Amino acid sequence: MTGSVTLISESPEDPFSLGRAISVVLDERGSVVGWSERARELLGFTDQDALGRPAERFLVDARDRGLVREAAVDCVRDGGWFGVVPVVDKEGRRSRFGVRARRVIREGRADEWLLVGAPAEEVTQWEIDRSVMEGLFRRSPIGLSVHDPSLAILRINRPIAHIGGITSDQARGHRIGDFLVAADAETIESRLMEVLDTGTPMIFTEQPCRLLIEPGIERYVAVSAFRMEDSGGRTLGVTQLVEDVTDRHRARRRLAMLNEASELIGTTLDVETTAQELVDVAVPGIADCVTVDLLPAVGLGEALFPERGGPLRRAAFKSVAPYPERVMYPVGTLKSFPKDSPQARCLVSRRPVLVPHLVPDEVGLDAERAEHARTLGVHSLMVVPLTARGLVLGLVCLWRYVVPEPFEEDDLTLANEFAARAGVAIDNARRYTQEHRTALALQRRLLPREVPSQPAVRVAHRYLPAGGSAGVGGDWFDVIPLSGARVALVVGDVVGHGINAAATMGRLRTAVHTLADLDLEPDEVLSHLDDLVTRLAGEQEHGDAGSPGEQVVGATCLYAVYDPVSRICSVARAGHPPPALVSPDGGVSLPDLPAGPPLGLGGLPFESEDLELPENSVLALYTNGLIEGDAHDIDAGLDRLAEALSGRDRPLEDMAQSVVDALLPARPTDDVALLLARTRTLASEQVATWVLPAEPTTPARARVLTAEKLTEWGLEEMIFTTELVVSELVTNAYRYAGGPVTLRLIRLHRLICEVSDPSSTSPHLRRARSTDEGGRGLLLVAQLTSRWGTRHAHEGKTVWTEQELPG
Repeated sequence: MTGSVTLISESPEDPFSLGRAISVVLDERGSVVGWSERARELLGFTDQDALGRPAERFLVDARDRGLVREAAVDCVRDGGWFGVVPVVDKEGRRSRFGVRARRVIREGRADEWLLVGAPAEEVTQWEIDRSVMEGLFRRSPIGLSVHDPSLAILRINRPIAHIGGITSDQARGHRIGDFLVAADAETIESRLMEVLDTGTPMIFTEQPCRLLIEPGIERYVAVSAFRMEDSGGRTLGVTQLVEDVTDRHRARRRLAMLNEASELIGTTLDVETTAQELVDVAVPGIADCVTVDLLPAVGLGEALFPERGGPLRRAAFKSVAPYPERVMYPVGTLKSFPKDSPQARCLVSRRPVLVPHLVPDEVGLDAERAEHARTLGVHSLMVVPLTARGLVLGLVCLWRYVVPEPFEEDDLTLANEFAARAGVAIDNARRYTQEHRTALALQRRLLPREVPSQPAVRVAHRYLPAGGSAGVGGDWFDVIPLSGARVALVVGDVVGHGINAAATMGRLRTAVHTLADLDLEPDEVLSHLDDLVTRLAGEQEHGDAGSPGEQVVGATCLYAVYDPVSRICSVARAGHPPPALVSPDGGVSLPDLPAGPPLGLGGLPFESEDLELPENSVLALYTNGLIEGDAHDIDAGLDRLAEALSGRDRPLEDMAQSVVDALLPARPTDDVALLLARTRTLASEQVATWVLPAEPTTPARARVLTAEKLTEWGLEEMIFTTELVVSELVTNAYRYAGGPVTLRLIRLHRLICEVSDPSSTSPHLRRARSTDEGGRGLLLVAQLTSRWGTRHAHEGKTVWTEQELPG
């Protein structure tokens, strides 16, 4: 023999294999002429016991001979037979055997019969196994593909043939790459080769499976594979079981996208950002391009009404294709859609609209953009309404032109889920914008818009509302003119944010103005404010019991009064950061002032501290939002503030801006108020002061001194009026105070006259009766002056007046 011989191993599971089956040869009379070794093992008859004897005599029980003879008749007639017959072994035990019988033709001799038998239980199990294998190829819904070691296809079953649109015979001898897109075929073949090489099965591995005949249709399969081996352990190939899981993959992907949408949509309370988050999630997961169009009132944070319609403004869009602006209108475009367009129908019905096969001319695009859409291949559209709390906010339009498959109902359901979540987030952002703008408008109305020029100080100020979700707060500042050319500098901070904090700030600011008009000392002002905050807290606790929102009212405040004549600045603070003092040479210090408790604790004292400030000193007042931050502590913030303020001969506006740039981010997390005041000192020629004894000639002396000084100042027109005022005030001091009298004249944009005495009794304006001898002096003073009033010091009081200068 020449050439190679291919060895084939017997299957150990085949009951009719030569090594497992009984082999018997019968002559034409039914006598045994051949007896195999396996027959001796299973039935116990030796060759001498079996050979030459009729098989019916010793292998068949008498009760079964009729059945066996019928089978023999059929076998002779058909030339063969297969079935189960009862057989008796040497011990007389009766058992059932599956038997295959075939005629053996001999030349010149009578025919003989070859019988091959195996226990019926083994034959039945073998038939079941064969039926299962046949079912896998012919009736199983799961795809089955058998490959040789080179991965050439040996056989496929019907589901695989259905997926590929071929028959089993057409697939035989081909490779996977002959039917699938190259990238997908390489993925599958590399994994099958790994199974062949390692013998480790692959179990339910998902992978793409796009056909060459339909490369644009998305398809996913789950593949399990195992290596085939013969009984000798030699590799015969690999079998893979393939299940089409495209629908399951899409459903799982949709669920993942919904989870992603829950995490990524609505991370801020900004309408435009939320709209952009929606398109970022939807592209390219659902569509190739997504646009979001909102009613203009949504972006402005205005109230919405069910009947309101009109044009929409584009808030966001995203596309996978370059130059999408050739087709889609840019962000910010205000657009009205034709009545018969899908967008208009969606707005009217408030229901999603699916256009699986799209004509670009019918979706509200102008002629040029429609032509670009046709060139790009736009072929499918979904329009979903953005709604929340029964109100329509706008539309979401989803387009396809890269993915060849049109949108289907499942895609519309997913897009509707996205829009529902985004609609609530956008409406929350709209409502927050509305509240934020309302609170901000209220706060800006409550804060001073412009600070009038003051003879005592030059000022610069900054106010920055909080960014992010904190909302506006209760920070405020004030520059309040006082009598005697003095000025009050105020900075405060109400606890909390929002409209409640802004409203509380307004009440406190009004109270500060009222207290400032009384010319109280800084510590007295804070004591009265403390009482007011305590009352406000009690009112809120009783009025808002059980209502949501902040239930705590508290505040901090710093109140300073600067006198440009004495250069004394009296400062008191209630739990507020200390002011920063910039000397004329540019050095920065933090005066050691009594801290005082925050406003609202009640019953605790406040202390004032007097600071003598050189001319051109800068006093910096601020709220805690300027120096506190997540990245540093208060001490570090104070160091940075000192560094930003340092330097000599710097314009106040430049100093204020440098502080903001150095210490604050673009969107601070807390409100910030900053007030810089550069001190002025009145020149000696602008002020005249005399201390007069308490004696009868003092009023006359005061009139003479006043006339001389006014003549020196060139104010002769005011001498008569001013003499009357001075005479009345000095006379009252001499008559009721009983001590030395101080007369001071200040010439600024007005003429200020001050008379101080050691008494704490305040004069009162009253209407004198016709029979009264006195009581008309203060009425005369009030008629001759623009303003007048009384202020108290720790010892004594000062009555002051102001008169307009001529011209």
